[in-house]
Amino acid sequence: MKKKIALILLLLLTLCGCTKRFNVEGTDGDKKTTKSYVSNIICKPEEEKNINIYKEHKDDLLVDYDKLPACEDLKITSGGYEGLWTSFFVKPLAWVIVKLGLLVKSYGLSIMIIGVIVRALMMPLTKKSNNMNASMQKAQKELNALEKKYANKGDDKDALMAKSQEMLMIYKKYNINPMSSCLFAFIQLPIFFALLEAIYRVPVFFEKKFLVYNLGTTPLEGLMAQNYWYIILILLIIGTTYISFKNMNMNTADDMQAKQMKMMSTFMVVFISIISFSLPTSIALYWIVSNAFTIVQNIILKRGK
Repeated sequence: MKKKIALILLLLLTLCGCTKRFNVEGTDGDKKTTKSYVSNIICKPEEEKNINIYKEHKDDLLVDYDKLPACEDLKITSGGYEGLWTSFFVKPLAWVIVKLGLLVKSYGLSIMIIGVIVRALMMPLTKKSNNMNASMQKAQKELNALEKKYANKGDDKDALMAKSQEMLMIYKKYNINPMSSCLFAFIQLPIFFALLEAIYRVPVFFEKKFLVYNLGTTPLEGLMAQNYWYIILILLIIGTTYISFKNMNMNTADDMQAKQMKMMSTFMVVFISIISFSLPTSIALYWIVSNAFTIVQNIILKRGK
């Protein structure tokens, strides 16, 4: 089973596209600046400044700029077939975000709604994963006893085989499928990566505003421009990430596993805290809403139990 999952992941990575970029040099007063632009966009920008930049750098693009549709006219089939990843994952998600944004008059709100929809569709898997964690807690004492029983058996093949058989019996007793948690991650990651790429490859998502935030501006850029509202955005990213990972730590009964989960959670919170300064607002909104949905979902599931 592990080999099959690894093979599928490898195939997925092979089929995945990625966001390509080119740099444009400019000046800000006496300082030289370099700004990065996506070269494999799937529709045209709307702002005149960006339109001129893309027209001037047609040779740096991986697409025929003149044949690109306006973002509001984007279709799932625009540009024809461009590979499995782009045609069946990136473009459909981009199309949904664009059309929903036009409907609700806000691309920022559209991205947040998509975040909620994605998490809602994954609720059955999340619930199954939580139930599996609860079953693991019930079985943990027997699993710990099994580890102690065979602790001094070394590389005895008969002992290892007996241990495996007894472990399978415990899993069967508590209806545990160790691979189910892998399934949740396997389904979640492609959706997340496709959504990120869809956002990056639609330039209009970075030209609009949501409340006091520019969707294409990072908190670091916002703070440098003295827009201190971005502090709230950073705190929301870090806070929701911390709470969601804290809930994960509460789902394990084994002390060793709890320590490992705590170390991983601490690393992830620190890592997210650092990169939160460089996340475009559009990505940050999705991250915050997704985490918030997960937190509320966990609370509801716990009360249900």
